[in-house]
Amino acid sequence: MPRPILAEFNIHPAIRETIAAHEQTIVREVQAAVAKHAVVVVGMGMNPFPKKACKALDAAGVAYQYLEYGNYFNTWRQRNALKLWTGWPTMPMVFVKGMLVGGANDLIKLIASGELKKLLA
Repeated sequence: MPRPILAEFNIHPAIRETIAAHEQTIVREVQAAVAKHAVVVVGMGMNPFPKKACKALDAAGVAYQYLEYGNYFNTWRQRNALKLWTGWPTMPMVFVKGMLVGGANDLIKLIASGELKKLLA
């Protein structure tokens, strides 16, 4: 089921560029990392779940790129742009071969089931 996104024709032409450009630097940075690395973990400081994802990947012997954007007290607007782009509501965001696979607990399930190795093959 596709997630609903406001259609461009429902956005007044005078504000379309503002919406299109909003906090896109961080989105482009993550897109570039996802294009370059097989596994990317996008996280934030002070949140234990990005660390949990990284530890799971370390234990599984899987190389990854880690990107950290602020903490609970700053850069929330930039992280919000990532959430709007992906539709994923929490940190971390884990990408495998360009595909968003979820967060730390979702990643751990993929590792346990052997699916992560299949995705990386």
